Amino acid sequence: MSTATSTTTESPARHIGDSHDVIRVQGARENNLKDISLELPKRRLTVFTGVSGSGKSSLVFGTIAAESQRMINETYSAFVQGFMPNLARPDVDVLEGLTTAIIVDQERMGANSRSTVGTATDANAMLRIVFSRLGQPQIGSPQAFAFNVPSVSGAGAVTIERGGKTVKERRSFTLTGGMCPRCEGMGKVNDIDLTQLYDDTKSLNEGAMTIPGYTADGWGVRIFTGSGFLDADKPIRDYTEKELHDFLYREPVKVKVGDINLTYEGLIPKVQKSFLSKDREAMQPHIRAFVDRAVTFTTCPDCGGTRLNEGARSSRIDGVNIADACSMQISDLAEWVRGLDEPTVAPLLTALRETLESFVEIGLGYLSLDRPAGTLSGGEAQRTKMIRHLGSSLTDVTYVFDEPTIGLHPHDIERMNKLLLQLRDKGNTVLVVEHKPEAIAIADHVVDLGPGAGAAGGTVCFEGTVDGLRSSETLTGRHLDDRAAVKDAVRTATGSLSIRGATANNLRDVDVDIPLGVLVVVTGVAGSGKSSLVNGSIPTDAGVVSVDQGAIRGSRRSNPATYTGLLEPIRKAFAKANGVKPALFSANSEGACPNCNGAGVIYTDLGMMATAATTCEVCEGKRFDASVLEYHLGGRDISEVLAMSVEEAEAFFRSGEAHIPAAHAILSRLADVGLGYVSLGQPLTTLSGGERQRLKLATHLAEKGGVYILDEPTTGLHLADVENLLGLLDRLVDAGKSVIVIEHHQAVMAHADWIIDLGPGAGHDGGLVVFEGTPADLVAARSTLTGEHLAAYVGA
Repeated sequence: MSTATSTTTESPARHIGDSHDVIRVQGARENNLKDISLELPKRRLTVFTGVSGSGKSSLVFGTIAAESQRMINETYSAFVQGFMPNLARPDVDVLEGLTTAIIVDQERMGANSRSTVGTATDANAMLRIVFSRLGQPQIGSPQAFAFNVPSVSGAGAVTIERGGKTVKERRSFTLTGGMCPRCEGMGKVNDIDLTQLYDDTKSLNEGAMTIPGYTADGWGVRIFTGSGFLDADKPIRDYTEKELHDFLYREPVKVKVGDINLTYEGLIPKVQKSFLSKDREAMQPHIRAFVDRAVTFTTCPDCGGTRLNEGARSSRIDGVNIADACSMQISDLAEWVRGLDEPTVAPLLTALRETLESFVEIGLGYLSLDRPAGTLSGGEAQRTKMIRHLGSSLTDVTYVFDEPTIGLHPHDIERMNKLLLQLRDKGNTVLVVEHKPEAIAIADHVVDLGPGAGAAGGTVCFEGTVDGLRSSETLTGRHLDDRAAVKDAVRTATGSLSIRGATANNLRDVDVDIPLGVLVVVTGVAGSGKSSLVNGSIPTDAGVVSVDQGAIRGSRRSNPATYTGLLEPIRKAFAKANGVKPALFSANSEGACPNCNGAGVIYTDLGMMATAATTCEVCEGKRFDASVLEYHLGGRDISEVLAMSVEEAEAFFRSGEAHIPAAHAILSRLADVGLGYVSLGQPLTTLSGGERQRLKLATHLAEKGGVYILDEPTTGLHLADVENLLGLLDRLVDAGKSVIVIEHHQAVMAHADWIIDLGPGAGHDGGLVVFEGTPADLVAARSTLTGEHLAAYVGA
């Protein structure tokens, strides 16, 4: 009996499993989204665009990525979920076809002073193992090369139950760490100026302490006055030697102050723990000012700033110790690792080499592993986070990027585009929030949100191809091919700011004169030394106002009114008009609704489930006590004023009964930077990156200064908003100010009066001024990478 096999030329029917090729969003209402529905193709690159505040982040991060992460978290046990952040379900009717989302956002990396590029990317962990195996002399385990691990040893008797008897045995232990004992792994030592801590002509009861928060009746001082070690009525200069030692340096000891048991310790260790253990950039402004006054930081003389002890620095591979390796430019370190040939650690060397080569591939080869993580810009931090995904074997993953071209020169954007396309071509869905035309051009699918920002946005204006967007009549479509022309006439400088012999970071003894009274753009590829030149070499005296990319810090109780200081004159005006206290008109003080404590919502903790937030039934989300809302100014109560947009409030406080010049001035600045649509009481946590940047710019415009330094002010700005920003910069210059902008955006370069171009490359290949002159001269010469890209941009 024979069996025959039949073959058919008909193609098999498509498997049902292959039909799920879209992410379907239906009825999204997160933040300002207006019940929008759309379908996004999987395994394609989709770019979301629209003006700042139009709802891009609410759709991509707040809805799609948030729901994906929430559902992944729900696959873990309730016990594990208890240790994870609770994520509420986004306000959306249907989300289908989601895949695992990997979010690569712009959030700055932890500004912990012990965190470096190496520790944040695991490159240091691998390097420590390499040195523990190959370094000569051998000094111990990988911990012996870790600057965050101190060397400790101890000995003593331990009691053990054995065979029904209690026996004592002597035990000892040692742990060899790599931390420098002098600076405790910080690389810097500090000297505290005692005159900035207290006034020695006064006693403690007379308020001798001059440290922020140490008031005569506060616990910070009461523990000293009630400890029994000191005479609280004696001037500090009259203390005996023992009293002064107890006051400044005493070891921690338990004391009783009144009926309360407390731990007393000297003022110096107390200040070091409470102020100096924190990163300077994460401090509140008044605390930072105190630390700058009271503390001088110098490079540790024992370790030379390497953070490592002598043992860790003594072990070498081919004459290189781990401190030398970490201080190398990563592109050079990759070359050095490539030259190591040791079969015993071959898999480790391969993994380390791949990580370092990823840095180079993504355009961060100019960094070094010992660079503090807190000093990375938003764009550098985002690309550093990308590194762990580049070599990943995962497919069918949704990668979500928030403006990956931030901080990138046009030359570097081409490289970033290639990386995004590589991720897509591996079979992944790539969702990108972006404003740059060069990045929008590579999209397979474009979603344009708008038409405006805030309440005027939140709808899908266009969905389709890039060519379709170009021919559409949306704001993005109209501006997509905008090309700024180089100015025919430039302003004449009124003076110059001379920088001589600048050597900060990678600068190579740079001499440059920055013209004053004009708009100056400092540009160059990422890592060429722009920030080092401007921020590291221009003295930040009273006449210089610097607006960097640092994140705005604020809770959900903070809003534009509190952040800008606008609420203060408004509260005083309400209080004066109604004959009551100003504190009543603050939802964070006496005027708060007693039910929700001024939050406007009630948060219910549901254990491992997402915390449920419901609008307060008593105040109906207005945040104020009902009695406070009976007081009016110009016919409006305080909750109605906070619900106004900046534009409405500017008109309201301009004249009439509610005329408040101080409030009107702040509102005018907010409108100037393009935030007219934002409501005064909108929580800071709901503002987009571009909105926060402009809010910060508006507050700095109030400072009295002759020189403004702006670090990439186009971050998060739509093409249409860039025109408004250029208008603002022009108004500043026309008002007699000098404006220096660190920028990559060609429209800003073309608009400049003077360009300083750094390069030619990044890291040690940069650090030189490769061009100084007008934009027209730069375009004509085309002698630098910037010149070539600017010439192509203006169509020269």
